[in-house]
Amino acid sequence: QVQLVESGGGLVHAGDSLRLSCAVSGRTSSYYILGWFRQAPGKEREFVSHIVWHSGATNYTDSVKGRFAISRDYAKNTVYLQMNNLKPEDTAVYFCAFRTLFQPDYLYWGQGTQVTVSS
Repeated sequence: QVQLVESGGGLVHAGDSLRLSCAVSGRTSSYYILGWFRQAPGKEREFVSHIVWHSGATNYTDSVKGRFAISRDYAKNTVYLQMNNLKPEDTAVYFCAFRTLFQPDYLYWGQGTQVTVSS
């Protein structure tokens, strides 16, 4: 079992920044990927970014490239999503998710944290 706990959401104005955190605990190996997804009201959940834990390799969806940055802290077993220059269209519930390198699907999900960006 893997537990994921997100934090850091909130209500901000367009152009502001927020940093989301996802604390990881439980039975993990070194070879896994942590991803951030988001779901806006009335829309499907979409991929935002991921980081490969052991290598630090990252990936982003096009709409957040240059504005969001994903990182990890080994000592705290935590992954972060730094979100800069936020836009109203970034408003969504943001979820952290876990999968191993050898499985295509994310098996564990956090409870989500709300990000609201006002114009």
